[in-house]
Amino acid sequence: MGKRGRPRLVPTARVGLTQAVKRRCRGKVVGVEVLCVLGSPIACPYGVHGERLNGVLRDCLNGLTRQTHAFAKRVCLWDAAVVLCVFERNWWCLRWCWRARVDGLLEGRRYRRRSPAMAIGLTDHIWSWEEFLTYGHYHYSKG
Repeated sequence: MGKRGRPRLVPTARVGLTQAVKRRCRGKVVGVEVLCVLGSPIACPYGVHGERLNGVLRDCLNGLTRQTHAFAKRVCLWDAAVVLCVFERNWWCLRWCWRARVDGLLEGRRYRRRSPAMAIGLTDHIWSWEEFLTYGHYHYSKG
């Protein structure tokens, strides 16, 4: 008897594959069609949002980069570092891309700069570190 051949490829349960087909006109993308190649269609087929968060955290936290000596030895310290990074990125820093046009601003300005949290309506002002550290929020524990 000879050796058995390569096993037959079988789709894994709950794993899908989507393909984004871009339509272009004169070099500019004018439309994107998402095709379900394998499995069932999902609501948000793009992995961009998760990859964007990973990139932001890698920029802020050296422990996520390759070949680094910076890491947290305890889970609670790592969790605190991630929370501070997300707070700074979304609640404290103003982003020009989230600006809103407002009439009647001082010094002839037309746009009011906002943070991402302000843009989606979670807050109406830029938070200070003191406000963040003294805010009574809920802690979730594994249980």
